[in-house]
Amino acid sequence: MNSMHYQPAHELLSELEAGRITSESLTTALLERIHQQNGSINAVVTLDEERALSRARESDQQRAAGQATGPLHGLPMTLKDTWEVTGMTTTAGAPALQTHVPEKHADIAQRLEAAGAIIIGKTNVPIYATDLQSYNKLFGVTNNPYNTDHSPGGSSGGAAAALASGMTTLEVGSDLAGSIRTPAHFCGVFGHKPTRDLVSLRGHIPGPPGTQSRPDLAVGGPMARCSQDLELLLDVIAAPRPADARSWALAMEPAKLETLAQARVGLWLDDPLCPIETELSVGYRDLAGKLEGLGALVAEPNHRLLNLEHILPAYFNLLGSLLATSLKPSQRRQMKWIAHLEPWLKFFGPVTPFIGEYARGVNQAAHQWASWNELREKMRVEIESLFEEFDVLLTPVTPTTAIRHDHSQPVFKRRIMVAGQPRAYMDQFCWIALATLLGLPATSVPVGVSAHGLPYNIQVIGAPGRDLTTLKFSQLLEAAGLAAFRQPPEHD
Repeated sequence: MNSMHYQPAHELLSELEAGRITSESLTTALLERIHQQNGSINAVVTLDEERALSRARESDQQRAAGQATGPLHGLPMTLKDTWEVTGMTTTAGAPALQTHVPEKHADIAQRLEAAGAIIIGKTNVPIYATDLQSYNKLFGVTNNPYNTDHSPGGSSGGAAAALASGMTTLEVGSDLAGSIRTPAHFCGVFGHKPTRDLVSLRGHIPGPPGTQSRPDLAVGGPMARCSQDLELLLDVIAAPRPADARSWALAMEPAKLETLAQARVGLWLDDPLCPIETELSVGYRDLAGKLEGLGALVAEPNHRLLNLEHILPAYFNLLGSLLATSLKPSQRRQMKWIAHLEPWLKFFGPVTPFIGEYARGVNQAAHQWASWNELREKMRVEIESLFEEFDVLLTPVTPTTAIRHDHSQPVFKRRIMVAGQPRAYMDQFCWIALATLLGLPATSVPVGVSAHGLPYNIQVIGAPGRDLTTLKFSQLLEAAGLAAFRQPPEHD
């Protein structure tokens, strides 16, 4: 764990500042690591080696002259292949965008480079970031570094796999249906879904290149191998969009927690609509017991919204409404049939509860969307009472550890196994729904390893705008030895 490519980003930056390493040597080491590991993992799909090394040498010269440009000066990193980077192919895994080379940075890419980061390449995603596994016709399948028969998750699967394999120092994912939290969980790294609107999505695909509107539900956020690096990166990418910056500045509420003994921790680990693997449940309960042993107040809240019956209908409806813009007329007609047939779908196999609401959301009128949106906003106000009583809420991320590769079509026929029983593939959307629907900060934190050697995370959710609280809690878990990234086996 002491090799350069597994050192935390904040330590590497200290090494750069002290002159013990150079940006050029660090960039060279990462590029060599990619060439060594990527053949079996297939996480990095685009590299710009010549430009990266040139930028690294320039960064070294600037530092030597006392002209460091920002908090990430000289740090090489990859970026999920949904963020537009000037002069670098950005495909979102779609053949239609195979030759798309943006002429303008995404806002987050601009902020990264302004902070001194060097974007060396892109990481793999499912086509248009629309699956919980990362594979596409352009670049093929990304494998989980802990077991290549399993998926690293999606849509930020390439990002998570590259971090876990030591091929990058930091990453920025995007999350609509757990696309940061689930890959972090499957690959045992840290990921943070910020409060809504904290990070600009201008320059993210999807929507189509050139989109200026802010999509509902989706956010961009940091991924790393330690919790301190999450905060380091969030400080760089969280900001108003350039035009908005004329009127307001970012001021995140500081965390009040200083020790785990001060923490008031809510547990929501069970729901009859979406059971989880017994091994995960045992691991989470064990974590809760250790927190109590350290003096934390740990309890199961009695709150109306901690019930998937209340959360899933609105989440799936608004998700369907958002994704409808990318569907063909024939696909929207198909969704009408699914909505009508919802009561009978269970006779054809396991069905995720309220998935029919997704189909209705695809075709609903604007006034119906407005009604669901207002319901969502009322829920967002209502959840505040939970966080008057608790600092953080701990929940599962998905029902299982990393699933085996399954690229069968259609997607709704896919199954996952939970406690020996087949469950619907879309059950993997259930536990991430609360934070996504209500725009809450949620940090995915590695807390254990299964009997089969696969890592697993817990989800740390906070009140709107209290990103620094969930990040601080994650740091306290890590400092206490209750959370950690664990290096996977080496690959040739």
